[in-house]
Amino acid sequence: MKPNVRAAPTSNDSLGRQILTFSSPLEDAEDLDPLLERIGDARYVLLGEASHGTHEYYLWRTRISRRLIEEKDFRFIAVEGDWPDCFRVNRYVHGNLDDLTAEEVLRSFDRWPTWMWANWEVVALTEWLHLHNEGRPQDEQVGFYGLDVYSLWESLYEIIGYLKQHHPDAVGAAYQTFRCFEPYAEDPQEYARATLFVPDSCREEVLALLHAIRKRVAEDAARDEMSLDAIMNAEAVKDAEAYYRAMVRGGAASWNLRDRHMADTLDRLMRYYGPDAKAIVWEHNTHVGDARYTTMANEGMYNVGQLVRQEHGDEEVVLAGFGSSQGTVVAGRSWDAPMEVMPVPPARAGSWEHALHLMEAEDRLLLFRVPVDAGDALAVPRGQRAIGVVYHPEAEWGNYVPTVLPLRYDAFLYLDQTQALHPLHIEPQGGPPELYPWGV
Repeated sequence: MKPNVRAAPTSNDSLGRQILTFSSPLEDAEDLDPLLERIGDARYVLLGEASHGTHEYYLWRTRISRRLIEEKDFRFIAVEGDWPDCFRVNRYVHGNLDDLTAEEVLRSFDRWPTWMWANWEVVALTEWLHLHNEGRPQDEQVGFYGLDVYSLWESLYEIIGYLKQHHPDAVGAAYQTFRCFEPYAEDPQEYARATLFVPDSCREEVLALLHAIRKRVAEDAARDEMSLDAIMNAEAVKDAEAYYRAMVRGGAASWNLRDRHMADTLDRLMRYYGPDAKAIVWEHNTHVGDARYTTMANEGMYNVGQLVRQEHGDEEVVLAGFGSSQGTVVAGRSWDAPMEVMPVPPARAGSWEHALHLMEAEDRLLLFRVPVDAGDALAVPRGQRAIGVVYHPEAEWGNYVPTVLPLRYDAFLYLDQTQALHPLHIEPQGGPPELYPWGV
């Protein structure tokens, strides 16, 4: 489906009446009961966000995740983060880094944009996971993992360390790969530019390394988490190399490769946890909301939500998006720029967020019923706000993705007024905010 990209009409009378029939007020964790009922026996719950820097999105995703873990036995949370950094968090929540605190573990997320995971909201979640796992058998503990593709060098270092300790006969393949990348001084942009002149560059070395890892640890990875770590890092190196090669050429290829990698990583985790495993995913709306019901499809792009729905079926998957009308957010003016707390202007007229704001300006949980009749107000594509790590509040016209909301998601959490999250690398005045560590 390719939605019409024209702005939706500003009249919201019909839309408002319909929203009232399938939404309910959202004030505390008990108001999530209808969502838990909708999730039922689904094995994949993907939780979005309209920005990477909003306190309420992290807060409500934590509330949902805690209930899914406690009431429905979900086994792990997988996030839009790099595998090596997130695997360190995973080791902490499993009780393997007891000499550290959650805050100390998360401060190691020191690559821009640091605030995505190095924040007090995730500290609170991590401490809760650590306590939840304490005293439980290994096969009942909950994990925390990263799905993203950016960790080329970090994953390569982890592989070398693993092979030195467990399979020294295979270290040669790792060093050969490292020497191929060495001239680029751990700069992915430099490597990407180099592939314009040498298209395959380090590809053969990366594939040889992946083969060496698979040969030695694939059997162990089914039961040993450190071997799983080695396999995942080898897959990350392979796909990161391909991603940076595609990125410099432009178009949809690099986006699709990244989301394909994240979906494949999720599948590998599900196989590791077994046939009854259940997964929670935290990513931006642009990765979670099914791309077929946005103008992303017009550009030849797909995403994680679409792939998971297509490969596992509607009954197994619930996609939940998030949005708000206005407030503040943490972002940067450009890539690698200092983080700032920026204003989020009121939602544009004709957008989904604006229509929801007119509904008495209160937080609401929307649960969609399908199919949607082509003639009703819900089927009209409307802009949905998407704020990335780079943001310019004065250019709001460029931050809306035309979307058929009830087809893009199964549920939507609308939070009228939202505030910036609390980064670890900017010390909060007077110490941590009240949410730390249990107020989530």
